[in-house]
Amino acid sequence: MKPLRILLIPFFCFVFAAAVSAQQTDSSSHLITDSVITDTSAKNHLPDTLFIAGISIYGNKKTKSNIIERELPFQQGSYVALADLKKELETGRRQLVNTTLFTDVAVYVENSYGQFVFITVFVKERWYVLPLPYFKFIDANFNTWWVTYNHTLKRTNYGIKFLYNNVSGRNDKLTTWLVTGYSKQVAVKYERPFFDRQLKQGYQFFAGYSNQGDINYSTDKSKQQFLRPEDRSYLRKTLKIEGDYIYRPGLRVRHIVRAGYMYEQIADTVFALNPNYFGNGKTRASFPYIGYTFRYSNADYNFYPTKGLISETSILHKGVTKDMNLTQLTSINTYTIPVLPKTQIQFKEGGMLNLPFNQPFYNKGMFGYYGNIFMRGYEYYVIDGDAGIAGRATLQQQLLSFTKNLGIGARKEDYSFRIYGKLFADAGYVYNQHPGSSILNNKMLHSWGVGIDFVAPYDVIFKFDYSFNQLGESGIFIHLNTDF
Repeated sequence: MKPLRILLIPFFCFVFAAAVSAQQTDSSSHLITDSVITDTSAKNHLPDTLFIAGISIYGNKKTKSNIIERELPFQQGSYVALADLKKELETGRRQLVNTTLFTDVAVYVENSYGQFVFITVFVKERWYVLPLPYFKFIDANFNTWWVTYNHTLKRTNYGIKFLYNNVSGRNDKLTTWLVTGYSKQVAVKYERPFFDRQLKQGYQFFAGYSNQGDINYSTDKSKQQFLRPEDRSYLRKTLKIEGDYIYRPGLRVRHIVRAGYMYEQIADTVFALNPNYFGNGKTRASFPYIGYTFRYSNADYNFYPTKGLISETSILHKGVTKDMNLTQLTSINTYTIPVLPKTQIQFKEGGMLNLPFNQPFYNKGMFGYYGNIFMRGYEYYVIDGDAGIAGRATLQQQLLSFTKNLGIGARKEDYSFRIYGKLFADAGYVYNQHPGSSILNNKMLHSWGVGIDFVAPYDVIFKFDYSFNQLGESGIFIHLNTDF
């Protein structure tokens, strides 16, 4: 056994056990301040049913008040059962947290007079205009880029990403990318969650073009094979245009209908290496696509939930001719259950199905590809296939929570940070009708490990895992932001 493994396993286990057994005096379990305050002094004098006589909102310098009110489970003039009041206030706070508009949220009863109650909502807005330097490795995860490809800058994209959130105060977002490096990209995206008076309908638009100088043309023994010509000529061109219609009838459910157009072209050298890249005997593919997504969110913090359910199921169809014919079903669900005040167990499952099974390489990516489902401990691998399912179980324990005063000048504010320890186990299976040289297809896979998660403001999450897989491999793996 390697010395590093000998040292790390007892350390993680000791820290985890010590944190669980420690006296838990801090009831905060959210990145954003846990502030749900109810006026309980008059509880014995209140009737069973309360009338929301007024809602006052403070701190929203740019965000429209109706956008905030849209996230509350009650309205001015509505009735709420006294027994449900605290739960309704907490629901409103959670919904506002998950808009990603605010760094701090409080929802509470300011005053009550008999049956009449007056609610106060206090928010602290984030920075909305963020011109950021853009730097991103193109591999599926940090470890593949750092170890397999020796963290070469040739496998990175860099440039400028301009974020303008809450453009009109209605939680709309404008994002533009000007990127060079591994690929040259120009893209723009605009999202507006609501455009109607009832605040139920929204839309999204994306357009992007890229030239790529390095391409994953095939898979061998469950590892990606790349081609990069010496003359640095471009091997792949991509044009994508998409429009989405979003319908949100209530607080937790979203229906998204999308339609778009994709144009892809590869160089002759890529076609020579893999004639089945597009599967049509051609070096280009041009096709429309349509899709539908059902999304349900009832969690305290979508980016790192400590309780609740998040579910997303999608169906996507590409093409209208035999050259491109794919119907893809995808479902990812996360259920987090508190077992102690600072301890949770999280179950996460994801599944994909491609129909018909006989798809070209372009449509075969299943596990491990950037943005898709993966299993911890298999970061150096990808799995192509026709159908797959993966399940993950994680026991996570908050080890530390602290606040730092950050910012510049008048924008200096307190920001919360959290650190979690975790134990986890994963299992999965991917079926491939033609597995070729794959070492991971058509067999039950499993892995396990320990780790530390660092949850920072603005939905930045760092995950440090020490994982073991059934191939006898182990190592430290780093994940940035959210995974799976």
